[in-house]
Amino acid sequence: MPDRGKIDTETFDSVIAPHLGADREDVTIGPQHGVDFGVLSVEESALVVATDPISILPELGFERAGRVALDIVLTDVAVSGIAPTHVTVSLSLPPEMTDEELGQTWRGMADHAENLGVSIVSGHTARYEGIEYSWVGGATALGVGDPADIVRPDGANPGDAVVLATGPGAETAGLFATLFPEALELPAETVATAQERVTDILGVTDAATAAAAGDLTAMHDATEGGVVGGLTEMATGAGVTFDVHRDSAPVQPGVTAVCDAIGVDPWMVTSAGSLLITAPPAVAEDVVAALDSRGTPAAIIGSVEKSGAEPSEVILDGERVEPPASDPAWDAMARLQRSEY
Repeated sequence: MPDRGKIDTETFDSVIAPHLGADREDVTIGPQHGVDFGVLSVEESALVVATDPISILPELGFERAGRVALDIVLTDVAVSGIAPTHVTVSLSLPPEMTDEELGQTWRGMADHAENLGVSIVSGHTARYEGIEYSWVGGATALGVGDPADIVRPDGANPGDAVVLATGPGAETAGLFATLFPEALELPAETVATAQERVTDILGVTDAATAAAAGDLTAMHDATEGGVVGGLTEMATGAGVTFDVHRDSAPVQPGVTAVCDAIGVDPWMVTSAGSLLITAPPAVAEDVVAALDSRGTPAAIIGSVEKSGAEPSEVILDGERVEPPASDPAWDAMARLQRSEY
């Protein structure tokens, strides 16, 4: 059986990449493994487009769940350096979701969109048999801007510094502490602290803050596969080596305890909202200061080097590391769900 989560590079290269419909000149960045957005050239502007599933977790509270779900979609555009401006939303809902719960979810999305200056321009909303939480649809985010402002995830250059915002494992810790508070067998205060990490999933404003701080060479959101997975995608795309160190990274309260409790490495599990950024050292320092000033912990965790024996690689604390074939959070989720029945 194929692994859960995103398809691997080999499947993408053999199944998806060779079959992309019409070859149009206005597509300046098309589908690529490890690149979360595409770009269209429209007259003198760049139209950045990204599509993601919508995940609603009722345990978060429907309004907050809607806000988190939309932000994850919008972040895929924001990491391009272009602010998201428009979004379409398609909701395929489980039959048991009430109108009140739908209203709360929609208000969470709409209010968050308004705060970010994003308009919801189209969509589809319906209930269907066979649909279960948490995957309940999808959304497409768009942003319009100057092509010169685009930051690609594969643009890192030797000599750049590597910045990590928020830190590893925050998304996983926040979600597991919220979904399985008793199963973790941790002190109540530790669980409560870890539950606060759900707010760390929001990445749009952090991406905008980083982009405004200086000329970045690359930016990426550490989703499936975590920080190591994100760094690997960035290194592979740029043909460089990332030399990074755990001790330099910010680690949010509660993350280590929860990840230990569920038996995962926080550097290897989904960490939406934890941004990976490369830039010349002076710019990287400005990025860290800008993020810190808005309350997001950030730090320079290493450097970009020329590729060595391997075409590209990630060196973590002096040892070469590979991303997981499947995000370990999926298996941990399955184990805890089975234990509830």
